[in-house]
Amino acid sequence: MSLSGYVDYAVKYGLVGRSLLRIERLQSERRARRTHQGADGVLPPLRARFRMKELLSRQYLEGNYVSGVRKVAWVATGAPVEVLQALDYFVYYPDNHSAMCGARKMGVELAAVAEQAGYSSDICSYPRTEIGAFLSGRSAVGKIPKPDLIVCSNNICQTVAQWYQVMAAYHGAPFVNIDTPFLYDEPREHDVAYVKRQIEELIPVAEKIAGQRLDYRRLREAVRLGKEASDLWLQILERARHRPSPLTAFDAFVNMGPIVALRGMPSTVAFYRDMLAEVDARIAAGAGAVAPERMRVLWDNRPIWYRLNWLWRLLGKHGVNVVLSNYTYGWAELAPVMDAGRPLDSMARVYLLPYLNRSLRHKLDSMTRMVRDFDLQGVILHSDRSCKPYSIGQIDQRERMVKELGVPALLLEADHNDARVFSEEQAQARLDAFVETMEAVR
Repeated sequence: MSLSGYVDYAVKYGLVGRSLLRIERLQSERRARRTHQGADGVLPPLRARFRMKELLSRQYLEGNYVSGVRKVAWVATGAPVEVLQALDYFVYYPDNHSAMCGARKMGVELAAVAEQAGYSSDICSYPRTEIGAFLSGRSAVGKIPKPDLIVCSNNICQTVAQWYQVMAAYHGAPFVNIDTPFLYDEPREHDVAYVKRQIEELIPVAEKIAGQRLDYRRLREAVRLGKEASDLWLQILERARHRPSPLTAFDAFVNMGPIVALRGMPSTVAFYRDMLAEVDARIAAGAGAVAPERMRVLWDNRPIWYRLNWLWRLLGKHGVNVVLSNYTYGWAELAPVMDAGRPLDSMARVYLLPYLNRSLRHKLDSMTRMVRDFDLQGVILHSDRSCKPYSIGQIDQRERMVKELGVPALLLEADHNDARVFSEEQAQARLDAFVETMEAVR
């Protein structure tokens, strides 16, 4: 890399950029403190979102200048990132970037670019968004760094593996997929050994590109920090058991970015420690995120990124708090499995156990426990046109919620990133009717 490239990295990212992002966060926090009460019966979102925005913006800002300074790995959220962190890769998550584009209402525009290039509209809107960003040169974060290595796993869905393979072909980058057997019950020892062997095979590939050997002390530290952050995230989500709940699932959706894209970093641990303190302060003050909190609901599946605020306010106006989502538990529930003393073994187990790599029975049992443990009066099942693995079985799940638990359940059709398949009028009518049903059952 040229000297000017190093200067840009040191000055525009390291000195000026990070300082400006911190100033922006402090100014946003000061503005928020002037408003103590939200509209329509909901408190303002947690202040943690300002720190979260700074953390993610700092990561993406580094990505604008990192090429040639550090090796770059594109990584799926279900891939063993700890190995890459220990080798000092800069890590970029295409699926996290796609979600950001959706939240900023860029999903339709970018997906259309991919469709014009021949990609079917039936493909998940995340890869359509990301492929559209690559083809158009548009992004929610400025310049996307070119990958030196692309790593993914099919523990979420096969679409991820095919999507990352397409991006590897576009960039001419080495591609590694960690294949995970689908779990109908608990993982067997040969399942764990199979995934561990693939992680071991990833290491020399990543070492060669990085130009250094893996330091196992750094690997253990990355696993330790990931576990600590996941433990804190679990505690935050579990605080929703309190009545009134100090947070909503929408708070969790907004603030899950660091546990997804910045695992294994000290700044992520510090962020969730501060967020937990903010949540606990609300509990101590008796402050509920929705006031009055008349009914409590579970959200199943991914969020509708481009309508988060609309849903939050619409339901809050009715006194309905969507207190949790099984989607946000993805890393929280895996915290007990992480073991820094046995990093490769525990990583193999962790990356076998994502929610979508397990049976419908496991999902249904998890939802049943959540309804009981969090004292819920309803379930919203987001029938996500894009995410078929998450949406399959929802009709049966709805029937079980109604017949066995006596809990109303709404099947709400949408897409997590593509607003073209969302009707606000229809959604509002169905949500209003759902609220009336919950009131009748109370």
